[in-house]
Amino acid sequence: MKQQRNCWSVVGAMLLGVSAALLSGCQVEQDVKVLRLAHTLDQEHVVHKAMALMGERLEHYSDGSMRIDIYSGGQLGNERELIELLQIGSLAMTKVSASPLEGFVPAMQVFSVPYIFDDNEHFWRVLNSDIGQGLLKEIQNARLFGLGYYDAGSRSFYSSNTRIDKPEDLKGKKFRVLNSQTAVRMVEALGGAATPIDWGELYTAIQQGVVDGAENNPPSFYLSRHYELSKYFSLDEHTAVPDVLIMSLNVWQNLTPQQQKWVQLAANDSIAYQKAAWHQVSEEALAAVKAAKVTVIYPDKEPFRQAVSPFYQQMLQTQIGPLLQGIAALRETTGKQQQERNDE
Repeated sequence: MKQQRNCWSVVGAMLLGVSAALLSGCQVEQDVKVLRLAHTLDQEHVVHKAMALMGERLEHYSDGSMRIDIYSGGQLGNERELIELLQIGSLAMTKVSASPLEGFVPAMQVFSVPYIFDDNEHFWRVLNSDIGQGLLKEIQNARLFGLGYYDAGSRSFYSSNTRIDKPEDLKGKKFRVLNSQTAVRMVEALGGAATPIDWGELYTAIQQGVVDGAENNPPSFYLSRHYELSKYFSLDEHTAVPDVLIMSLNVWQNLTPQQQKWVQLAANDSIAYQKAAWHQVSEEALAAVKAAKVTVIYPDKEPFRQAVSPFYQQMLQTQIGPLLQGIAALRETTGKQQQERNDE
């Protein structure tokens, strides 16, 4: 009996030791603030790599007291669903295109208006101006917090069955667009039929002929493998819609001021990395699809601009009219400064 009691004492001590170890492990985990981030892109996409870098920088700045867990490839839903998860605080962070955000922040529709930027310099001048930063702040009205913009290049049409050299080539064709009424109207202004489809469902939609093609930037066209089905890529570059890195406002407000500073610093590092890498990644994607026998077309953009001019004039009369005027004013500033440099 004594021996049995001793055995139970040993077992009890072991169980207590295991429990203590488990509690200790939980405590270590509790000391680390984990932010869950989800997005819809492939892990090879430069934006995913930028967000992975953000996680590394956050661990560095916080000395290991904060980290980011990333769920890629639409594991937790499409862009609209991810935004809604942020709004209720069930998800901490995501990256979405500015176009789907217009359903939550109407002013974001300005980015779906075609040909409002002259070039990448003008684009970033706007994003870094009071216009771009004001739009980030306006996101808070939708219970979201804007950390910054990623470069998503310019969006162009690709098709499975026809060349697109001029706007008339879009007539009678169905193209997938982002979940944005402004994007729908833009394609319709060019003569095409627009169909919003979730990104994860698009490959099958092209394969089955639900749509004739879509529009996106070169890296997304390549990494999605849509080039396997769409052998014509026309670089009309109709819109430059940035990606927006956002947080749940509830999660952001529950961070300490020091934690907020670390998150913003990590986001800034991520944005700088992605912006610097974007051009090279785009050129590599174009080279890859050309090697896969995709016909890359460089059309005259002027007929496209003329085709959407009435649409632009209509948008000037809406609530985003002042934003469009402000963007145009920054275009003029860019041109004047360039002319001044040329005159020197």
